[in-house]
Amino acid sequence: MDIDRRGLILPALALGLLGAVPAFAGADEDAVLKNVEAFRVAQAAGNAEGLAGLLAEELSYSHSLGQLDDKAKLLDGVAKANYKWTSLEYKNPTVRVVGPAAIVRFNFVGEQEFSDGKKTPQNLAILMNWQKQGSDWKLLSRAATKL
Repeated sequence: MDIDRRGLILPALALGLLGAVPAFAGADEDAVLKNVEAFRVAQAAGNAEGLAGLLAEELSYSHSLGQLDDKAKLLDGVAKANYKWTSLEYKNPTVRVVGPAAIVRFNFVGEQEFSDGKKTPQNLAILMNWQKQGSDWKLLSRAATKL
């Protein structure tokens, strides 16, 4: 069996490219998780300005009671909220990057305190879809289900 250098170059190149794919996926997963945490921090603080830069213009944001917001409506709601978060955790987040999209799931656990002093616990399953726009990951959609 004769093996020349040209016969080895394609398999070696293919192996090298396959080895690089997880490194890119890991970097994207890390970037998405960083944005998810930035979203949580801004949400917990009621910081509409902090959320704005993380949101796609085409945002579709579904609340656990079925209310649907676009970007402007969500930011207005955050800015005018009559409650504050006394606690807010995103537990057990998972990220799956698929091309220019990322699927994020986690358990949303927190407590809201309203201006009348009433406290309401929250326990939700969250599905977020993030889209890579240029070099940034933007939240494209979010759905919440009560647990």
